[in-house]
Amino acid sequence: MRHDNKNWFGFVALAFWLGGVFVLAACGDSEREPIEARSNPAPEVSIPALALTFGLYTSDSATEMVKQFAPILEVLDADLSELLGEPVRTSLRVASTYEGGVDDLVSGRVDFARMGPASYVMAKELNQGIRIIAIESKRGSKIFQGVLCVHLDSPIQNVEDLSGERFAFGDSRSTIGRFLAQQLLVEHGIRADDLAGFDFLGRHDKVGMAVARKKYAAGALKESTFKKLVAAGEPIRAIASFPNVTKPWIARAGMNPEVIAAIRDALLGMDDASALKALKKDGFMIGVDADYDPIREAIQSSRLFDS
Repeated sequence: MRHDNKNWFGFVALAFWLGGVFVLAACGDSEREPIEARSNPAPEVSIPALALTFGLYTSDSATEMVKQFAPILEVLDADLSELLGEPVRTSLRVASTYEGGVDDLVSGRVDFARMGPASYVMAKELNQGIRIIAIESKRGSKIFQGVLCVHLDSPIQNVEDLSGERFAFGDSRSTIGRFLAQQLLVEHGIRADDLAGFDFLGRHDKVGMAVARKKYAAGALKESTFKKLVAAGEPIRAIASFPNVTKPWIARAGMNPEVIAAIRDALLGMDDASALKALKKDGFMIGVDADYDPIREAIQSSRLFDS
């Protein structure tokens, strides 16, 4: 049994100052407009600021993501202003869905964006002109982990034990939350028909919480969210882990090469400890399209899950 899970909530607006960025955050259904944030107006200068728009989508809560990215965008503006010899002002646009984030980049509504590996692969298929600027570093590596988790008191000990159980995936376009998780299940002999049922819950934190509340026997989420939930006392444990490639920062098609080079230089040289701590990464590395070939393979392999 397969069906998408959609929850409808009331609309709540939150306005607050954060890291030099004014944020208007909206909590509502998946059809709402993207969240936008803009840095404080710079002091009057004789040269108009170069306006850039940076795109994200909500793999975690929107307010959490703004907290995560506001500091590094503030530092990036300062570094770019110095590198380009003109003031730079970056706006933040947070799409409410993975699809919306991909469309923002492919259509050129944002100048550069950060997205998951599978979303990058899909965006590249739609617009060959987009280019990787740099990719995030996790403890000096391009690799980090995804996790399959179960409730702390679950009798399930390994992936094979999931036959006949209910499973929680993340977003239907999530690298960890769908494609890599389904690839792992297939490798262990578990396909859609072998499960009692499954749903796509969207964000990683929703998956972990659903398993903690015993709404599902197991679920797939990124390791950092898993550890955060465990630290908060949520009763979940891991039964398997699997590698993923860190996220790329990507330039839209047709973006000024000089600006792309400046963003790359600024990211590769990023050493602001507080900004990197908020991002939960230790820096950036050179990245190329071929880094994401394993993700292309996972997308292909995951199709066997439904066969």
